[in-house]
Amino acid sequence: MFKYNLFLLTKLPSAWFSGVRVRSVKEDKCIVDVKLKWFNQNPFKSMFWAVQGMAAELSTGIPIIHEVNNRKIKVSMLVTSNSSKFYKKAVGRIKFECTQFNDVRKVFNSLSQENQTEKIILNSIGIDEQGDVVSEFSFEWSLKLKF
Repeated sequence: MFKYNLFLLTKLPSAWFSGVRVRSVKEDKCIVDVKLKWFNQNPFKSMFWAVQGMAAELSTGIPIIHEVNNRKIKVSMLVTSNSSKFYKKAVGRIKFECTQFNDVRKVFNSLSQENQTEKIILNSIGIDEQGDVVSEFSFEWSLKLKF
């Protein structure tokens, strides 16, 4: 987790200072969390939606980065669209989970040298300390091999 959190500090400082942290990366699940603090709250004393979005996006991006590192290849990756739903106020610590590692592996198997772009939609669910879903995010990622 240290290398991912160091990446946050050096490459995504707004996420780092907002409290976004990578907590777990396994072969089937990535967990990123963020705790409500003065710095990341909205005027209604709940977590600003964009902070939730940063944590959710990271939880979907790490499976891609993990696969890139495992295969030792260079890939261009870009979020091309996203959507979100909010169900209740985000207070306390919110955990964002992405469990689509198998889908990421499948799309990497279809990447080719023919300069084609592959797209994948990855989802992240935000869960509060009581186990309630507070938000859901979907990110469409565009992937292309670099030469």
